[in-house]
Amino acid sequence: MERLQKVIAYAGVASRRKAEQLIVEGKVKVNGVVVRELGTKVSNSDTIEVEGVKLEKEDKVYYLLYKPRGTISAVTDDKGRKTVTDLFHHIPQRIFPVGRLDYDTSGLLLLTNDGEFSYMLTHPKFKIDKTYIARVKGIPTIEGLKKLQRGIKLEDGKTAPAKVSMTSFDEKAGKAICEITIHEGRNRQVRRMFEAIGTPVVKLKRERFAFLDLFGLTPGEYRELSKHEVKQLRVLAETGKLD
Repeated sequence: MERLQKVIAYAGVASRRKAEQLIVEGKVKVNGVVVRELGTKVSNSDTIEVEGVKLEKEDKVYYLLYKPRGTISAVTDDKGRKTVTDLFHHIPQRIFPVGRLDYDTSGLLLLTNDGEFSYMLTHPKFKIDKTYIARVKGIPTIEGLKKLQRGIKLEDGKTAPAKVSMTSFDEKAGKAICEITIHEGRNRQVRRMFEAIGTPVVKLKRERFAFLDLFGLTPGEYRELSKHEVKQLRVLAETGKLD
């Protein structure tokens, strides 16, 4: 017996958090009966429907995308904007992004139909590093960078300590380029962190996710993760270190 939201996530319909939302909203049926209890357990013999569609097990797939700017990190968009899943025309599985990158942010984004895998890589308790390159307006002060390194107070609480360095700056143009590594994933977090020290982000790109990078890819291109990479990501989440 498994929890209903876990089964839905494993089937690749949605992340576990989204699955819980669907259950609470009454969009899930078990053996023809609407279920709203998050603790409900089901077996392999139970028939599960999500939004009227019978749950079918899919092969698990894992992709690394170089997300271009101007795309939404979602499966659908009610405003008709292009989503990251629009780039995967020939993939039969119902994949979804692992976490998100802002509309105007480019860089490394993982997509999968494995909800448990997504949860392990996005929940802050697993502390998976994400590294960004930020072009900012203004030149950060040493004290400003130290504030980011120690953790800075935002409207939704203090951030965890970050690794931050200024890689270059142009005093005449009043611009700088910084590298920052965080393991949290709050909404527009990196942008809000730099804005809090008075140097708003002009352009942002995620360069690395854990040990993965964008080598060999251009914006809009993607590749499938190897079995070894998937295993290493699981090990990293579970133990905090690689084999």
